[in-house]
Amino acid sequence: MNDGDGTSATGAGDRSFGPLGTALVIIPTYDEAENIEAIVGRVRASVPEAHVLVADDNSPDGTGKIADKLAAADDQVHVLHREAKDGLGAAYLAGFAWGLEHGYGVLIEMDADGSHRPEELPRLLTALAGADLVLGSRWVPGGRAVNWPKHRELISRGGSIYSRVLLDVPIRDVTGGYRAFRRETLEGLGLGDVASQGYCFQVDLARRAVKAGYHVVEVPITFADRERGDSKMNRAIVAEALWRVTAWGVGERLGRVAGNITGGRKRR
Repeated sequence: MNDGDGTSATGAGDRSFGPLGTALVIIPTYDEAENIEAIVGRVRASVPEAHVLVADDNSPDGTGKIADKLAAADDQVHVLHREAKDGLGAAYLAGFAWGLEHGYGVLIEMDADGSHRPEELPRLLTALAGADLVLGSRWVPGGRAVNWPKHRELISRGGSIYSRVLLDVPIRDVTGGYRAFRRETLEGLGLGDVASQGYCFQVDLARRAVKAGYHVVEVPITFADRERGDSKMNRAIVAEALWRVTAWGVGERLGRVAGNITGGRKRR
């Protein structure tokens, strides 16, 4: 459903929710030396009580070393050094595991390039007080993308529409990567068998949350294209998302057909 302020929600919204606990903002990086110091500073200024985890995939440009210096100067900044570039999904899964192990109550996905504005993080956390998962959405009323190439917007909008229809998930921005999870939500999603990356990783977690009956809320955000550094988006990421979403959708439909056939036989 859509509320008057542009938010959109799905799932059981009449539950009571416990306190959030300390938030951990997970920022995966690969060659983000131009961006990491600024984005960490903006997060710390926007939500001073939150902690930051930089999950660096052994960036050759020295991003990890810059993150280490930030952590040395601020005990609320942490660094997870990974051995090699292994994809966005793997970086987030490693960050989630680290955050859960260290007792954080909220785990947040955020890009390093500034496309996710840290200044909007309080809005996500406010919504999470009454939700299991909050998505920063470009495609609900009030949300938008600025300074973005038209082909990227078409891919994003098209991917969300395709995923929403094929997977039957009432989410407007299925592919977005600005998200806040309660720790209990992540623990209930069955992350052990997640193998998807990129756009597809975001679709996978969103569909799992909806299918599990979690209360998912979308709040409008302004998404801005990166100003420095190179985009990690490529054809392989889009292709993976297309075939995985198609396989999930077809599989679910075949499962429902098989269930209907089996149920019909039992009623005879």
